[in-house]
Amino acid sequence: MNLVRSTLFALAFYSWTVIAVLLAFPIGLFGTRAIRRWSHLWTAYHGWCARHLLGIRSRPEGEAPQGTMIVAAKHQSMYETMELVRFLHEPAIVLKRELADIPLFGWVVRRYGVIPVDRSGGAAALRRMMRAAEAAIAEGRPILIFPEGTRVAVGETPPLQPGFAGLYRALALPVAPVALDSGRLSPRNTFLKRPGVITLRFMPHVPAGLPRREIEMAVHAAINALEPGHG
Repeated sequence: MNLVRSTLFALAFYSWTVIAVLLAFPIGLFGTRAIRRWSHLWTAYHGWCARHLLGIRSRPEGEAPQGTMIVAAKHQSMYETMELVRFLHEPAIVLKRELADIPLFGWVVRRYGVIPVDRSGGAAALRRMMRAAEAAIAEGRPILIFPEGTRVAVGETPPLQPGFAGLYRALALPVAPVALDSGRLSPRNTFLKRPGVITLRFMPHVPAGLPRREIEMAVHAAINALEPGHG
């Protein structure tokens, strides 16, 4: 049954994604706000497919962050990259430059206003990332980052990537950590997905201005609150 569900989800979601990307080009003629509204409809469709085809739904705990801040989330699945957009107001997502360079799709996400990261680009890449983050802040948008840098399996708690602390220090914003357990139902690099409830726990905010070690320890503990043996 999970194979049938997963296959139907893949057919429905990814076929529509191709159409949505193509339609984004004429929609983009109406400006950035139109692209963002279209993108949010796409993430809403993902949520519909997850609920009705996979039998997966979200259970939010706590209050979703509002206003300009850094939202730092655990990363176990593609699911939260889509679902968190639905809970936040037009977040500027920090993502790998390779994703922003994908033909057609890359144009859409850049038009939406993401923050591409070139991990091998050195100081120049960091400056470009900071300019993009400052532009998002000027618009009153939150910055959504997955500080572990990549999807991890349930139970894995790797150290945060150094770019997170640099972003935190430079932007001088509070951090809203998010713990989640999507890997139980939608593991990384796995086609099969299982029905159930994914918890998105919005943790208490961490203030701006903390020393690097302190902010990294606080955020690391918070985003791993739902991991086995933590919390």
